[in-house]
This record gives sequence, C-alpha cells and structure tokens, in this order.
Amino acid sequence: MTMQFQFNTDSSVMGTENVAERIEEQVRHRLARFEDRLTRIEVHVTDVNGRKHGGDDKHCTIEARPRGGRPISVTGKAAEVDAAARIAANTMAERLERVFGKAERHRHDPSPDKTI
Repeated sequence: MTMQFQFNTDSSVMGTENVAERIEEQVRHRLARFEDRLTRIEVHVTDVNGRKHGGDDKHCTIEARPRGGRPISVTGKAAEVDAAARIAANTMAERLERVFGKAERHRHDPSPDKTI
C-alpha cells in the first residue's frame, strides 16, 4: 500500500503545478524512510500576509498519518514557500523519529521464564 500525498494551498500562494511538484518531491525525499509506516501526508501552504510582504509570512503545515496511530502535525515558517516546506519537513522527520523510536523502545521481548 503506497502512501498518499495531498498538496493544498490558499489563493494567495501560487498553487502552480511547479510549486506543488517541488514541494512534494522535497517532502517525500525527506520523509522517505518513514513511507512504509505512513498512510498519508498532507501539505498545506499559506501566505499569512497575502500581498503584503513580511518575514516568515509563508507557512507550511505538514500532517502525517501513521498506520494505526494518531495524526502528527508540524508547521514551518519562512519568507519563501520552499524554505517553509523544508523547515516543516525537517521538523516532521525529527518528530516521526521520536514517535517511531519510542514505539520501538516500548516493544519488549517476552520475559524469560524464571527458574527458582
């Protein structure tokens, strides 16, 4: 079963195919090692200032849905869409590493039989 990818943008961010393809490639590349553990990735890109320019006005929120787990969401903020997506993808990779690493640590082998 392959991981689904969904890209969403508001009207103030250029939602051209090129932007969507670039960001999808960037996010998929960064999260590739978790792909078999995720059912879906959703990326939401917004420009909070619209036509007004300002620092960190591009927001990229990534929501990952682990198989059998609760959704995980992170947001990256930057002056450019690609930078915001890169920040969010890096943060998501760190978060997934912690979540999946914690699950691995709590998966214990059965206790050996005790001899008295």
